[in-house]
Amino acid sequence: MGESEILNLLLVLLAAWGGGILSNKLGFPAILGELTVGIILGPALLGVLHDSHLVSSLADVGILLLMVYIGMEIDIGDLKKASWPGFIAAAGSFIVPFILGYYSVILFGGTQIAALMTGLAVSVTSLATKSRILLDLKLLNTRIAYVLMAGALITDTLALIIFAGIASIAEIGNIHVVQVLIVSGKALLFFGVTSLIGIYGFPLLGKLLDRAGLSNRTFSFTMLLIITFAFAEMAEMMGMHGILGAFIAGLFVRDGVFNRQLIREVNKVFYDISIGFLAPVFFVISGFYVDLDVFLTDTWLMVTVILLAIIGKIVGTVLFYLPTGYGWREGLTIGIGMNGRGAVQIVIAEIGLQMGIISKEIFSILVLMAIITTLTVPFFLTMATKWLRKRGELVEMEKRRGVLFVGINPLSLMLAGELKKTVPVTLIDSNEDVIKKGRSEGFESIQGNALKEEILLQANARRVKTIIAITRNSEINILAGQMAHDEFLVPEKLILLSPGKEGADINMLIPLGASTIFGMKTDLDFWNNLILSGSYSLLEVEPGEGPANKWIKAFKKENKQALPLLIIGHDGKKRPFHFNEKFYENERVVFMVQKPDVNA
Repeated sequence: MGESEILNLLLVLLAAWGGGILSNKLGFPAILGELTVGIILGPALLGVLHDSHLVSSLADVGILLLMVYIGMEIDIGDLKKASWPGFIAAAGSFIVPFILGYYSVILFGGTQIAALMTGLAVSVTSLATKSRILLDLKLLNTRIAYVLMAGALITDTLALIIFAGIASIAEIGNIHVVQVLIVSGKALLFFGVTSLIGIYGFPLLGKLLDRAGLSNRTFSFTMLLIITFAFAEMAEMMGMHGILGAFIAGLFVRDGVFNRQLIREVNKVFYDISIGFLAPVFFVISGFYVDLDVFLTDTWLMVTVILLAIIGKIVGTVLFYLPTGYGWREGLTIGIGMNGRGAVQIVIAEIGLQMGIISKEIFSILVLMAIITTLTVPFFLTMATKWLRKRGELVEMEKRRGVLFVGINPLSLMLAGELKKTVPVTLIDSNEDVIKKGRSEGFESIQGNALKEEILLQANARRVKTIIAITRNSEINILAGQMAHDEFLVPEKLILLSPGKEGADINMLIPLGASTIFGMKTDLDFWNNLILSGSYSLLEVEPGEGPANKWIKAFKKENKQALPLLIIGHDGKKRPFHFNEKFYENERVVFMVQKPDVNA
């Protein structure tokens, strides 16, 4: 390993970091920035970065760990209870683009195996992309969100299973009935063995480790790596790619080996290593393999694949969704949401390129398709959901309702007092005196540590829509949001961050899908003192339509000592102001300012 290899790795990491941050700032997933920076700085354009043995080796490990993490993020129980609309939306968004992608390659003289791989790649839906966009558009508690999430889970899982079969057939080199039967038999054997290990072996292993006193994070992480590579090797032995084994390991290890607290800690480590380090390396070097000459040499193939991929997703979803009776407009909106691609599609495409199943030209087209569809989804999904809202057809799910506050203080009590007029409000604090204060003002108040699962259960965290963590300690606020995210799937997490506090950064909220309450870092003591002394005024302003994160930057320049508290909708209902909010027509922002000192 020479000095140049280390320098190249350093530059790749810096490029991935910069591209990912910029993409997130613009409201897109990090993968988009990582791919784009790989294309711009790689051989396709500037040639500043290049592939190397060290970078490729890390990227190969990154693929496996990424697949484990994706598997750990998928709850098998969610697949079991996916709604009927979710299943048929997934079927439509998978089958139709698969067929269109297949025949688009055949039409231009491609091989049958390349056509199968292309059809599979255009059929995938990005689960991570959906989660972020749904949060930004405040759709997490709608029927659209439930269908989209179920559809993405099903298509990603199905795509990886089918990919394993295609890769096995490609290794054989021909497609005959006997060979297909042999591949199918190996696949069934693999799934049978891994399922037995996952269902019966993992729980037994977990008990043995617990009895031996080996249930700590470091040992558990090492054990998970061993399981990952063992499952990946089993997949390879059965003629399938190792990523399927890693994915299956993640699915079963989620609830099988370790207790919930430990798996949550291990999941954080996996997130940092896979999403934070190795996967970005993989996506940057994926950009290296893109050949921009396809714009000239394969223009019509590129246009055909991209257009049919987009049309196939949307039309397929609409057609299959019609039997639900929920209307073609809702089906169209879901189809638009299913149109984004992401990590799984890029992994499948690059492995297909490495195996020689698809050409560099087709790989380049698939990467460009992923970039284009990911860029367009937020724009068109915003338009479609706004359309449904205006028609009164955006269906809210009544499964979650209410707000849970962590921390009782004058500011949280003021905010809770406004919100309780329309939704149930519950307060948690460990201090007995402030609990009495909360109860005296008519709130359901629970004394205890909000970082303990039993306290959140007592506060009915499984049913609330929003958790607002407002304590002086930013780290506690973030941990409360983490608990709400991991254990109770609370859709909206609003976190107070104090200024100048080390170890608490806005970037820590991104993995939680959380947002900054009040849209800025907030000095809690300052505003509490204003409220206690009565030295404040509440004012209103109409911000106009658009994202709150852009408005708050301009607002802070003009109002340095002002705190946005609430948004009043056109129907008069109030909701807490936060960084990821979105304003609609005729809405108003209520903000607090300090009264001028008349004695000054």
